Amino acid sequence: MNQELGRLTGVIPAVATPFCENEDIDEKTLRELLNWYIDAGVHGISVGGSQGEFFSLDADERSKVLKITMEVVEGRVPVYAGTGAITTRESIRITREAEAMGVDVAMLITPYFIQPRPDELVSHFTDIARSTRLPVLLYNNPPRTSVNVSPDVFARCYEVDNIIGVKDSSGDMTQIIEYLRVSGRRAMVYSGRDTLILDIILHGGAGAISPAANVFPRLVIRLYDAVKSGDLDTAKEIGDVLAPLRMAWEWASFPVVIKEAMALVGRGNGIARAPIQGLSAEKRSALAKVIETISKYEAAGA
Repeated sequence: MNQELGRLTGVIPAVATPFCENEDIDEKTLRELLNWYIDAGVHGISVGGSQGEFFSLDADERSKVLKITMEVVEGRVPVYAGTGAITTRESIRITREAEAMGVDVAMLITPYFIQPRPDELVSHFTDIARSTRLPVLLYNNPPRTSVNVSPDVFARCYEVDNIIGVKDSSGDMTQIIEYLRVSGRRAMVYSGRDTLILDIILHGGAGAISPAANVFPRLVIRLYDAVKSGDLDTAKEIGDVLAPLRMAWEWASFPVVIKEAMALVGRGNGIARAPIQGLSAEKRSALAKVIETISKYEAAGA
């Protein structure tokens, strides 16, 4: 791994875009969140991804989130920018804009709504990658897009020099191991599912682009550090403590559970853009208990 790619490891919060009561971007809170994550010791910042509700943002808003992020981060950690779109043309436009702003990595989610065939998917990713000098991560999230990046598709894409790896949110460890195997274990593979951080790092993954790090960045870092140091008992214990937060995702529509969890620790108001609605009173109370349990564990180990 060269020196440049060596910076692209660790825990990277998949930043949730905060909104005001009227659903405008809450710029003040976004700036506060970014500084909070960096002060907590995260190794990078990811914005404009699915947890950031990129699908609900117009072109100007996506640019605004990126611009604010670059202003706040000021090179302190690498910035991973979600630059994917349904069409190759729009993805290239967003990726070039992100490159001009100085981001460190472009992250390309598979096209959604349409379902490209494998050859089309390879052309999509490789055409975008060849349009930029940025390192490029493919973003595989079939539960949200209904499009899967197969190991064969990944292997073909990985032949392009600046395609460096994949963020995987499929939850399929067999496929994740195949990404590593077909790349000669050179690819940068990131966990997008918090319950698999331990497993992916053990198999040689680069890190975690983590929803849970929106709420408990220090605890996710402790999990990562424990795996890297070989303290697997601690890593498994922290993973078990965090798991109920991931399981709570089933209590409401994506991505409001993480946003409400953030609100419970004083990081935003929990609002997602309509038509997504908040938790019921019953589920909010249950989530509060999950957050309380994790918070007590985190404090005990501080």
